[in-house]
Amino acid sequence: MIDDVLIGFMREQLAITSLDFVRYLYAEIDWSLRMFGIVGPRGVGKSTLVKQHILFEKDNQKALYVSADHSYFAQHTLLEVASEWIKEGGTHLYIDEIHKYENWSTELKNIYDGHPSLYVVFTGSSVLDLLKGQADLSRRAVMYTLQGLSFREYLEMFHDIKMPKYTLEEVIANKVVDTILPHPLPLFRQYLQDGYYPFSKEGAFRSRLDQIITQTLESDIPQYASLSVSTGRKLRRLMSIVAQSVPFKPDYSSIANAIGVSRNVVPDYFLYMERAGMIGQLRDETGGLRSLGKVEKIYLDNTNIMYVLGADSVNTGNQRETFFYNQTRVVSDVISSKTSDFVIGEHTFEVGGKKKGVKQIEDVPNGHLVKDDIEYGHGISIPLWTFGLLY
Repeated sequence: MIDDVLIGFMREQLAITSLDFVRYLYAEIDWSLRMFGIVGPRGVGKSTLVKQHILFEKDNQKALYVSADHSYFAQHTLLEVASEWIKEGGTHLYIDEIHKYENWSTELKNIYDGHPSLYVVFTGSSVLDLLKGQADLSRRAVMYTLQGLSFREYLEMFHDIKMPKYTLEEVIANKVVDTILPHPLPLFRQYLQDGYYPFSKEGAFRSRLDQIITQTLESDIPQYASLSVSTGRKLRRLMSIVAQSVPFKPDYSSIANAIGVSRNVVPDYFLYMERAGMIGQLRDETGGLRSLGKVEKIYLDNTNIMYVLGADSVNTGNQRETFFYNQTRVVSDVISSKTSDFVIGEHTFEVGGKKKGVKQIEDVPNGHLVKDDIEYGHGISIPLWTFGLLY
């Protein structure tokens, strides 16, 4: 029989879950799959997404929601809970923070194979650990990745301004209309500082984000890669260098000297941080987003992290490119440009301020100027903020 402790925990969690706003990924998930995982950086709303689904489907399924880091699992296993839940007529099991449970992938495999009538959904904040365990679940579990809030989602969640989602082609063609949001720039500036993470609504945002960064760099990555905590602190120093730079082009020898490590390990450190949702690496055409081509530029994952690590030293050009890359990579494969900043498909993008000229792209087919500090675009000039309406 399922312990009342777990039932009580679930009821408390569902009672404080709001249905007012639902993240973009909800509609993209095939909730009918027998087993799948929702992964992504800490703090982007994975737990809320799962609890919302339970509430939406409360009349169609008998669901149990548990957190793998609950003290209950010090004496019990997930497999035991799954077995008992099946006996009580349970149909769905939702497991939060799965990466905090030892040998989680093996137990999920056993649950999948041993209980074919049970639907299992799990979430994990440590992308690294989940990537490591994914091999055990090959052919059993699909993985969905949740990113932070788009500017469009921020407008709805924080300001009750509902903007439609635009395709990349519509944004490029300046199809964004001005009737719903006549003056977007003040809200856009605020989003860049504290609008990427849903928990910023709860107060003490920068302190909480700083804790997430510390947890990721000094616990998640060292645990995954068998590194020391002191190495985790060097990773933070590395991120601070990126935060305060003009768009950062990696010189591994200089970086190694700056943080006191061997040059050979620096690319690995960047890869760990990328997979943990702390940075983004822009690669050339030989690799693209999902491969390991040559890294041309390194950005922090999002602009909110820039303000925590860079304080008053955030470089404006870096911030603009960080936002563009962060938002477009969710819907497209983004690579570096030999003549400009970014290439997406047949389109080349030069990102800058409102006075940015056409010199770098004047001879480039399908070249576009992405301009900050303008409300609406015309011709080849596209407002930077409109790329926040893609998801």
